[in-house]
Amino acid sequence: MRWAADAVAMAREGARVRLDYSAQSLWRVDRMIDEIRRESPPYAAVESALRGFGAYAGEVIARQTGAEWWATGGEYWVRTPDGRIWDPIDEARRAYGGHGSLRLLCRDASAVR
Repeated sequence: MRWAADAVAMAREGARVRLDYSAQSLWRVDRMIDEIRRESPPYAAVESALRGFGAYAGEVIARQTGAEWWATGGEYWVRTPDGRIWDPIDEARRAYGGHGSLRLLCRDASAVR
């Protein structure tokens, strides 16, 4: 997904953070979101970055689990092989609000049922 690639480039060039599509890299993404939140920019100013971070987390989940992206009406989700649906883009928004974690979302999505 293009948004994920943009987030990787932004993190590398802007924050000097290397993202390698591993579950461990989501620790760094969560920290970047925390840092952005502490600066208190308006949501509109960070919406695109949050979408990119969420897409990146979705790609991590897809690579870890064999999940596929699903889209409808401008919304995007990841469907894991066990049929569960995950919304990493919304989770990035929740993380910005202090109520979510992309690392924990990946952990939960990767858990065997």
